[in-house]
Amino acid sequence: MNDDAFKYAERLVPRSYIDLARQARRSHEQQIRQIIEHRKLPEQPLDENLIEQWLHEIAQMDSNNFEGNVGVGEREGRIYSFLVARRYSSFSHGIGRSGDINAIQPKAAGSSLLNKLTNELVLDAIHILGLRTIKHALVIPMATGMTMTLCLLTLKKQRPNSRYVLWSRIDQKSCFKSILAANLEPIIIEQIEKNNYLQTNINEFEKQIQQLNPNEICCIISTTSCFAPRAIDNIQYISNLCQTYSIPHLINNAYGLQSTKIIHEIEQAKRSNGRIDYIVQSTDKNFLVPVGGSIVLTYDTQLLDNLSQIYPGRASINPTIDLFITLLSMGKKGLVDLIQKRKTLFNVFYEKLLQWTKDNDECILSSKQFSPISIAISLKHLPNERLTELGSMLFTRRISGARVVKLGTKQTIDSYEFMNYGAHSSNIQYCYLTVAAAIGIEENDIEIFMKKFDSIYQKLRRNENSDD
Repeated sequence: MNDDAFKYAERLVPRSYIDLARQARRSHEQQIRQIIEHRKLPEQPLDENLIEQWLHEIAQMDSNNFEGNVGVGEREGRIYSFLVARRYSSFSHGIGRSGDINAIQPKAAGSSLLNKLTNELVLDAIHILGLRTIKHALVIPMATGMTMTLCLLTLKKQRPNSRYVLWSRIDQKSCFKSILAANLEPIIIEQIEKNNYLQTNINEFEKQIQQLNPNEICCIISTTSCFAPRAIDNIQYISNLCQTYSIPHLINNAYGLQSTKIIHEIEQAKRSNGRIDYIVQSTDKNFLVPVGGSIVLTYDTQLLDNLSQIYPGRASINPTIDLFITLLSMGKKGLVDLIQKRKTLFNVFYEKLLQWTKDNDECILSSKQFSPISIAISLKHLPNERLTELGSMLFTRRISGARVVKLGTKQTIDSYEFMNYGAHSSNIQYCYLTVAAAIGIEENDIEIFMKKFDSIYQKLRRNENSDD
């Protein structure tokens, strides 16, 4: 209702009551106006009823929702099922145009506004989390692996004679397959073990650059967030190397936004004049939304435009809607509280596992400082045949996410064979278990895991001893 409608309503209901309703509406309008004007997250979470109402109002700006609209084109945003329309708040045009995923759609002012505003809110969230030098954020309606491929294709277009990607090994298929999907050749840089965890082989990177023609290197891919015992890649060194040899640098930061340590490492690399072209991260792993989206960060407007313009066709708006709703539901306070809580619970988890390893003659196989999300513990008292049993017993007891890594596991991806796949290195000493204290974890999750895991471990270890 606008002011005229409220004025006429005073003929039916006492003015004092209408004034209260008018004030409430103005309060809501003020909250929305401030978000659009300043393009920043609200300090406090927005009421979900207000978010839903605002989404509906934005959707009415799209032509398919105009009263009396007559559509005679091949794509007019028609939705057959009311259930589907309600699920997506009547947004049906998607985002972007055929030549640019970030372009404005004449028939979809509402969808275009939602897309632009969400990208701005994401950028503000990134600044709040600590990446203050980032200039642009773009939500891509594809998960991390495909978005990595999109970035590689963009860089390949700028470097048409390139064919290689220097890749710091991480045993996660989507990152490696993103290179193959871009029809590029990966040069695998093995991790080196030091102080009981895996670190970037910085000498091998420089050696490979010197052996190859730098112009034939499309980019270097480094990884920040990963399963222990692999640590954060040495982002500062790699960034400086890329700057020295004029090689693009793509960072796989899949779930690194939730870690203040990882954020600090990226920020320091940029502040020390290192080269970083694109940083890719998942929406679901960092912001607690369904799988389907990712965020690309960059410091350069031209790099943003190059990426936007290489995407073929329009794109789904669904990941954007999910992120828009979630960021407003969190507000700045909710986001900061989640990050701090995760950091606190990581320390709790680490200390409990450290004590457990001492009690059971096992050891921690990860760096608390350089593996700030994931923790690995040895399983040296369990033989390989018991390890599969351990993993399945955890899963059947509703423990998800814990990973058991066995020695000797081989994996072939395309024509590339990896030894000890899952361990990020061909040379590891022990089989191990890795767990993570990721955003959204509760202290009760840690308590239940420790109890169930210890019970299973002791049972399997007793059985092994009795077999002897």
